[in-house]
Amino acid sequence: VQLQASGGGLVQAGGSLKLSCGASGRTFGPYGMGWFRQAPGKEREFVAAIIWNDNTYYADSVKGRFTISRDNAKNTVYLQMNSLKPEDTGIYYCGRKLYYNLSYYDQRQYDSWGQGTQVTVSS
Repeated sequence: VQLQASGGGLVQAGGSLKLSCGASGRTFGPYGMGWFRQAPGKEREFVAAIIWNDNTYYADSVKGRFTISRDNAKNTVYLQMNSLKPEDTGIYYCGRKLYYNLSYYDQRQYDSWGQGTQVTVSS
């Protein structure tokens, strides 16, 4: 399964975007889903995760501004991003969490990254 992230775009600082992540068939990972991002010249970093018990976790840099959610009926995971900042710019990827642990911040716990969606926040 390769996931497809969508909903990115160009937005001014302070604006909002809502990203979606889905695929045909079984989208959700057995132990949750996560969003990561990669800025130019930087490593991919953790943004948010929703795990098997529906607990959610966020990077400190996005806490209070971003919200991860899932719609089981639509087989889709969302990332609502508010109060966007230029430092939120990057390619956003979603992944399926494969392992039963609390290492939700570790990209090695995930697969099926897909192409990602570009988010650009202008100042």
